[in-house]
Amino acid sequence: MRKITILLIAVLIFSCQQDTTEFLYSGLYRAELKIKDNLNLPFLFKVKDANTLEIYNAEEVITVDEISYKNDSVFIQMPVFESYIKAKVENKIITGHFITEGKDRSVPFKAKPEKTRFNTSNLPKTNISGNWETTFSPNTDDSYKAKGIFKQNGNNVTGTFRTETGDYRYLDGVISGNQMQLSTFDGSHAFLFTATVTDSTLNGTFYSGNHWEEPFIAKRNDDFKLADANTLTYLKDGYETLEFTFPDENGNQISLTDDRFKNKVVVVQIMGTWCPNCLDESNYYAQYYNNNKDKAIEFVALAFEYAKTEEAAFKNIKRLKDRVGINYPILLAQTGTTSKSKANEKLPMLNSVLSYPTSIFIDKNGKVRKIHTGFNGPATGEKFTEFKAEFTTFMDKLLAE
Repeated sequence: MRKITILLIAVLIFSCQQDTTEFLYSGLYRAELKIKDNLNLPFLFKVKDANTLEIYNAEEVITVDEISYKNDSVFIQMPVFESYIKAKVENKIITGHFITEGKDRSVPFKAKPEKTRFNTSNLPKTNISGNWETTFSPNTDDSYKAKGIFKQNGNNVTGTFRTETGDYRYLDGVISGNQMQLSTFDGSHAFLFTATVTDSTLNGTFYSGNHWEEPFIAKRNDDFKLADANTLTYLKDGYETLEFTFPDENGNQISLTDDRFKNKVVVVQIMGTWCPNCLDESNYYAQYYNNNKDKAIEFVALAFEYAKTEEAAFKNIKRLKDRVGINYPILLAQTGTTSKSKANEKLPMLNSVLSYPTSIFIDKNGKVRKIHTGFNGPATGEKFTEFKAEFTTFMDKLLAE
């Protein structure tokens, strides 16, 4: 009898613990990531049901469908990326942390039902629609150029910054008076841009999560152009080909001299599973490859991962392949760091590895014909359209040779 009583008590305790779990409530939420004591990075998401939500950044909609519950916590796994939100739900208020274990990062997170990303109290004093010549970290050795591309409608602003190595995603925000605020959250990166605005200048700060910030300045310049992405990375003198041997998920050592690559046009993609620009590129390449399997084309990706072990890195690679539908090999080139100088040691025939992603185009004779640094993703609008047209034209040219 005593054993039965103890068993009943244990069942009741377990049941009570299970009953404390609150599931996500449907509706639109405003989330905040605390990046400084007095500064939060906001974004909007909509809970469709207890197991699905959508994240909104301007025209971008990111579906999150890996949501689980354990004890009194909800775990919201970001699509493709390893990052996740661990939180508790209480009366529709969600509190917890945005966590990236591989980088030992944790950012406080809070969300509640609201419909506005940024609150505005004043009419805008100017309209920033157009192109802006931008310098990040001005007057330092780390200075680099970018092109701001914005559209403004009343207080609302959308757009992005293009750099020579990629873009800063779909930015969404406002101008209130002379203060600009733009943010994005894509499941991997969380960006916030704040600036004081005049009709011809921006003077502000760029925040990446709670671990990085840098100043930027910008001026209107519709004629400003970034360097040609096809000229930044190149083979050193004396090289005509690319050489590497890296393992795939089955432990096979893959090289460009393998039979599958012979007499074919090959695109080598330098990338990482943690990289949103690489995800944009992978989505495009996967679709192109799947639509052109009958042609003499091969793709192979080289993954440079911050995961500390090969097992963890290949787990992230498999996750990317499964979620995106990538049917070409992704080889593990590096673990433990995403250092570009370390990546260059693995590919010493290149002058430098400047960007994740970088694409290397190789003709049927095994010669490198072009190297494209970075990727202009969907957030760049016309530049994304231009890239796709340039890509298909060049691939058709190589195939016809």
